[in-house]
Formats: sequence, C-alpha cells, structure tokens
Amino acid sequence: MKRSDNSVIKPVLKWAGGKSQMLDDIIPRMPQQYTTYIEPFIGSGALFFALAPAGAIIADSNSELINLYTVIAEEPERFIEKLESYENTKDNFYRVRSMDWKKLAPVDAAARMVFLNKTCFNGLYRVNKNGQFNTPYADNKRTTYCDSENIMRASMVLKQTTIICGDYHDILFKYAQKDDFVFLDPPYIPISKYSDFKRYTKDQFGEDDQRRLAEDIHSLHKKGCKVMMTNSNHPLIYELYKDFNIEVFQTRRMINKDGNNRTGEDVIVRTY
Repeated sequence: MKRSDNSVIKPVLKWAGGKSQMLDDIIPRMPQQYTTYIEPFIGSGALFFALAPAGAIIADSNSELINLYTVIAEEPERFIEKLESYENTKDNFYRVRSMDWKKLAPVDAAARMVFLNKTCFNGLYRVNKNGQFNTPYADNKRTTYCDSENIMRASMVLKQTTIICGDYHDILFKYAQKDDFVFLDPPYIPISKYSDFKRYTKDQFGEDDQRRLAEDIHSLHKKGCKVMMTNSNHPLIYELYKDFNIEVFQTRRMINKDGNNRTGEDVIVRTY
C-alpha cells in the first residue's frame, strides 16, 4: 500500500504521537495473516484507517474520542453538516472550547472535538486534570477542518467496526484470541520535559501502567496473539520486553515548543 494512494483513509484527527509518519515502518512488520485486528489505544487511528480492516475492534478510555468515532459511523452526514457550520476565528474557537462536551448532543460534541483539534496550536489534543480541553488557538486561517470525502470513507470502515469505550486491559481480556493481531500505541514513556503523551486523558499513564501493560503483552503472547507495540526509546522498554523483537526508528516530535528539537526515537516491539 503506497501512502500517496488517494483511496487511503486519513485520520480524522491530528494526535500527539499519531502513527501516520511511521506507517511505512509498521505495515511491513505486521503479521501476514491474522484473524481480528484489535487496537485498544485507538487515538487518531492512523494504522487502522490506512488498513481499513473489516470486523476490527477499536477502543479507548477517552470517552470523547469514542463518541466521535461512533457519530462518524452512525451519522456522518449530520456530523459533516455541523462541522462545516463552524467559523475559524479566535472568538469562536474560545467560545466553542468553553462548552462542556458532555452536555452537548453526541453529533455536536463530535464536531466540536474535530473543530478544536484542527484549529488549535499544533493540533495537540490535551486536557487538564478536570478533563477540559485547554490547548490555545493557532490562528491559522488556511486550516481545513472538514474533509467530507475522507469522513465518508472513514464512516464506511467504522460501520464495520466494534467501537468500545473502556480500559485497554478489559478490552484485551474480553476480546483478544489466538491469532488476532493486537496493535498497541499507549501513551509513551516520557523522555524529556516536553513529553506530553501522558496527558492523553485527565488520568496519567505512569510507570506502573507501563509495567501492567507489559504483563498483558506477555499474557497475550502466551495465548497466541500477535502483538505489536510502539513506544519511546527508553531503558524501561528493554527491561520489560527483553524477550521480544525491539527495533528503533528516528521520528519527529510535533509538540515540542522548540522546532529544532522535534526529533526523537520510537521503538516497535513485536512478539512474533
């Protein structure tokens, strides 16, 4: 699959740590055969949308994100209509940002999320401890925040997908079976003071969570699942996954405030 293919579905959201730039490294390293595609930290879903697998299972603990994908699956036309109604101005951005998405209708909450994501600084989805979106306005009038054709293609795939809001551990315990392909893109282990991946939800994802995830990956391996995980190139990775294949890749960090330091190293861990 070539990344320049116009038929390839693009992520609906920009996402800190999104895997669009790593697809050419990830896809060739996927298992050639598997039963069900499972991704419990779906985020922007770059790999999921690029593959467009039938009968997949995607999940996330971020309820606002899961609402978005559910709306796109069930009401894509209404979602597009609402999103196109937004005006890209600073006043409107902060007015929309001040809304409590949980008090909005699902389609309104979904449109709000994409509008803010596409018009905020660096497209960084970030919430505070109260779960409130707090990234400032980007003031970029050329931003395109409603690609209706791509949204309709995404809807067709999402209609065939099981979409769940929940903790990754519970999802894997309930759904993952032998010969399934499990792709894991958890909040990364921070490697600098600018690392912001753990602010993915209002709850933190710390070292204990990384160790719990490693235990689950070992359990999935014993069950016969084919597991791939991405993370930062951190010493803890080599401790937790010394029994598996670990490869290092140069990547760019789009959320560093210093453009000269937007480089980093990601790892791909495979159990097969």
